[in-house]
Amino acid sequence: MSVEQPLWRALVAYRVLTAGYAVALYCYAYDELRHPLLGGVYVGVLAVWTLATLGRVMSARRCTKRFLAADLTLAITGILLTAVVDTQARIDSGNFTLPSIWTAGSVLAFAIKGGWRWAAVASSLVAAADLVERGSAGRDTLHNVLLVWVASIGIGYVVEVARISERTLARALQIEAATRERERLARDIHDGVLQVLAMVQRRGNQAGGEAAELGRMAGEQEAALRTLISGAPIPAPRTAEEDGPQGPHDLRTLLAPYASARVTLSAPGTPVLLDPAAAGELAAAVGAALDNVRRHAGDQAHAWILVEDEPDAVLVTVRDDGPGIAEGRLAAAADEGRLGVAQSIRGRLRDLGGSAELLSLPGQGTEVELRLPRAGLVKDAAARAAGTEGGTA
Repeated sequence: MSVEQPLWRALVAYRVLTAGYAVALYCYAYDELRHPLLGGVYVGVLAVWTLATLGRVMSARRCTKRFLAADLTLAITGILLTAVVDTQARIDSGNFTLPSIWTAGSVLAFAIKGGWRWAAVASSLVAAADLVERGSAGRDTLHNVLLVWVASIGIGYVVEVARISERTLARALQIEAATRERERLARDIHDGVLQVLAMVQRRGNQAGGEAAELGRMAGEQEAALRTLISGAPIPAPRTAEEDGPQGPHDLRTLLAPYASARVTLSAPGTPVLLDPAAAGELAAAVGAALDNVRRHAGDQAHAWILVEDEPDAVLVTVRDDGPGIAEGRLAAAADEGRLGVAQSIRGRLRDLGGSAELLSLPGQGTEVELRLPRAGLVKDAAARAAGTEGGTA
């Protein structure tokens, strides 16, 4: 049930009760009115209208704008007609108008239907009619006008908040249901399809020949399926037209091509935005680390890429299950002129103000941690953008 439905039901009861109250007040003051018959005609119309339109105020769908306009017109007409039906002395003494407090129900209908803005308009029209009927802005008149105005706007605001909360709750329930279904499918897929693909890959590699190619394809499909059910899919690359010449780049997009049957990529579900130059250099450093895995750990080694988007830095870790690097091997490679780690990885991060740490133990694989602080990247991007605008001006 909608959270606002109880308000409509309460409005129905309010309109019936206040219509009866208006009839009772008219009967009580019948002998004191200047034109009681004219007042009786209006009160009769008010009672019939209230009973005939009960279905209109049971839901927002049935309570149309045309009905609201007619309902408010009836209320304002009764207020203005009071100056003709009643005596001036009774009006000056602050006696009731013909519709009495039934008018507030008409204003509340505006509030429930359209929120506080509609309520403000309706209550302002009623306030203007009250001032015209009274002929002056007395204390009691201003008190009643202010009361209706504040109450209707307050209820209208509450209705708007309730509607937003209802939509948010519905969306949360949908996400929860989708997540549960995704988890169920992930369990079923993991228990069946993924295990079959892993077995085909293993048996194909053992058999060799055409079976090895089939095993490779099965491994690729297994990696793609794991990415799909992990809950953090890697988006398709964006074009230069979409990002703009100086727009930030999503690091996940640049790292997505590295994912394969033997390279597992784990990234946040939200974009990891970096300056284009920094994102490109960081992705290139990851590529260099993967090249080292293929070159030194062999084609059968598996690598994992983990992307972490921290508030002050972006951290990318590349880990493999290869034989590791012997102690002193990196220094010896640098002496021999092979500077893959020193330049392709550490050099790139150093130029960006970041760092690259390498941890390796013989027989336990290698882990490369690339850390790129966000400080300074935004300023550099802004400077480049200013330079570009200045050149094109």
